[in-house]
Amino acid sequence: MKKSPLNPPKGDSQNFTYRQLKLNSKINIFILLVLLLIINCRLSSQTGNKYQESGIPQLVSDIKKIIDDPFFKKTLIAIDIFDLTDSIPLFHKNEKLLLRPASNMKLLTSASALINLGRNYFFKTDLFHTGVIEGSKLYGDIYVVGGFDPDFTTEDLDSLVRVVKSLGIKSITGGLYGDTSKKDSMYWGKGWMWDDDPEASAPYLSSLNINDNSIDVFVEGGNIDSPAVVTLIPNTNFVNVENNSMTVSQNTAEDFFVTRDWVDRKNTILVEGKIRKTAVIDSSEHLSKINLLYPEKYFLTLFKEKLEKEGIHIDKPIAVRSFSENTVYLTSIYRSIDTVLSDLNKESDNLNAEMLIYAMAYKDSGAPAIGDNGLAAVERFIDSLGFNSDDYFIADGSGVSHYNLVSAELLLELLKYMYYNQNYIFKLFYNSLAVAGDDGTLKNRMQNTPAQNKVHAKTGTLNGVSNLSGYVTAENGHLFAFSILIQNFVKEYSTARNFQNKICELLAEYK
Repeated sequence: MKKSPLNPPKGDSQNFTYRQLKLNSKINIFILLVLLLIINCRLSSQTGNKYQESGIPQLVSDIKKIIDDPFFKKTLIAIDIFDLTDSIPLFHKNEKLLLRPASNMKLLTSASALINLGRNYFFKTDLFHTGVIEGSKLYGDIYVVGGFDPDFTTEDLDSLVRVVKSLGIKSITGGLYGDTSKKDSMYWGKGWMWDDDPEASAPYLSSLNINDNSIDVFVEGGNIDSPAVVTLIPNTNFVNVENNSMTVSQNTAEDFFVTRDWVDRKNTILVEGKIRKTAVIDSSEHLSKINLLYPEKYFLTLFKEKLEKEGIHIDKPIAVRSFSENTVYLTSIYRSIDTVLSDLNKESDNLNAEMLIYAMAYKDSGAPAIGDNGLAAVERFIDSLGFNSDDYFIADGSGVSHYNLVSAELLLELLKYMYYNQNYIFKLFYNSLAVAGDDGTLKNRMQNTPAQNKVHAKTGTLNGVSNLSGYVTAENGHLFAFSILIQNFVKEYSTARNFQNKICELLAEYK
């Protein structure tokens, strides 16, 4: 029965038993060597004929035509492609060069996390209280203990509020505290750039996260000659808004922008310039996602605001501190690793990647988890692939850092290893990747082409960098692994992506 390309071989080795040959003379040894040489020549001839009869030479020729383009006279491309079904290399070029992986770094982080933490790992956010409850009053404090959950949202916060409310509490004499002691004090990854602030793609890091540690700012024109209307999602007093905008007629809008006062390191949203008065609102053009400083305080502020909305008053200010020994457990919010990986690889979520690094560090070394200890787990994984991790540079788990240096060869070997050697987690890993023309960062790529729905891959983008690595299911049912790294260009992202798309389309059409 023919195996599905997504069902990797079980790795069982065949045992061959050879009859011991007792050679008593030099003549017998010579005859044996001649026979072996003849057999080897015949096998080589058969393999060569099989190669020529296959479509591989044409595939190689077609790939060479794609990359023999003037674009690559000034821009570097590294490619490594492997047929997993037949276990043969198909094409490679510059595969050993050290290049910036960008978000292809998330493949290394994902694989390392699955192997180190296991497919049944859960992130956990815990809720406790101290003191005693008498009537509707809690004579004590509420503590939330962060456990690196990167996908905690305001909806999860509603669940915590319901638990507190179910106790009949209307007043808390103490405070609301966040325990972030499981993590070190580093708020960004190594090599992250100062001018990435306040982009949501460079979120501040904590063991207590909420809403990707960012806030949505929706802006639409108001009355002519009046400030724009600004809506915060979620609506909170944690941030201030300085609205210096002006609503104008459609043909005079200029210099409009939304940012945060990152220069003074404040959570103040700045809305500046002239915005058009439009009849139809395009939410994608009017919505800005901005990172926030002190995500643990953002978490606690939202929690307190929700409690107060339910009529639960807290006497003391919110604060960050380690929880007391004498606490009463209330509840936990759990997040499975497969959910985190799906958001990580399909949407290329940087916070998810960094929290996986810290989760590995915490498992290995305990609190406070140190980022370098999590990166050490990634380096051990590289060593397990048969490479020397000292030959590469691993700076963070997300690929935001320009310090990272890996090769297409390494990424391809990772993809091969997950297929051949990690049967129990391969499908989870494979399904976490974006699907061409269907979802995630590949939703709008390769649509209505032979590659649609046949490519499961991870994108990677930085300034002058466009990468794509993953798997392609060919028309003949074979599963290919590939890594395509394109580097050192200026602004031509669509051009680089088109080359990647064309190669993936060739692989998908392979018969």
